[in-house]
Amino acid sequence: MRLEGYTRNLVDEGNEKFNLMILCWGEGHGSSIHDHTNSHCFMKLLQGQLKETLFDWPDRKSHGDMVQKSQRVLQESKVAYINDSIGLHRVENVSHTECAVSLHLYSPPFETCQTFDQRTGHKNTVKMTFWSKYGEKTPFTTVSQENN
Repeated sequence: MRLEGYTRNLVDEGNEKFNLMILCWGEGHGSSIHDHTNSHCFMKLLQGQLKETLFDWPDRKSHGDMVQKSQRVLQESKVAYINDSIGLHRVENVSHTECAVSLHLYSPPFETCQTFDQRTGHKNTVKMTFWSKYGEKTPFTTVSQENN
């Protein structure tokens, strides 16, 4: 079965203090530009490479392209961190031949986040879903709504 985006797989809920997840990124798959709903996000790359692009929060007065702050490629075994005071980001597996796998810890956990259109800065609230929980596939048949 070929997925249309990355999958979010819940490993542990940490007594409602954090969510620990494994994210699996197919070739060329990535997230939307998104926030972290006042959560801290720690990410470790377990396999492959992921490109992280940071963006400034859109200015309510102006319309148009979102401002890109920086970009980096995360290599296997590397760790990254983001929270809303740093900005917004998009994470992508830019490889067209290799999958990527990353471990994420979100504290506190969150059920919705904001996604942003790169061309307009327009935001939407999306519900976060899990492809699997504790190794069992969830009844959801789609990948996270946060995907492009």
